[in-house]
Amino acid sequence: MENKTIDYIEFKAKNLEDIKSFYSTVFSWEFTDYGPSYTAFSNSGLLGGFELTTNEIVNGALIVLYNDDLETIQSEIEKAGGKISKAIFEFPGGRRFHFLDPSGNELAVWSDK
Repeated sequence: MENKTIDYIEFKAKNLEDIKSFYSTVFSWEFTDYGPSYTAFSNSGLLGGFELTTNEIVNGALIVLYNDDLETIQSEIEKAGGKISKAIFEFPGGRRFHFLDPSGNELAVWSDK
């Protein structure tokens, strides 16, 4: 591991089975369960995990994923149960949109295409 780099991202989830289904379907992430209230993910470009919670989820960070075909990945997200929270928009260097996963975590997907 390298010092001063992002090594792990942790999210909260209201339903671990829904969250695993969503991310494995759309992004091909793989999961390892560590008891009934935690699952770690891999094959995402960065290691991380989801902790089960019954509390309201307040997202403190926006994680931005890359995909060269925004329209296709947006459709896959919606089909898997995600909701678009900000439509595709342009910015210097590319385009992106934001979405909510089944537990309400907001992420974004960007493309330079």
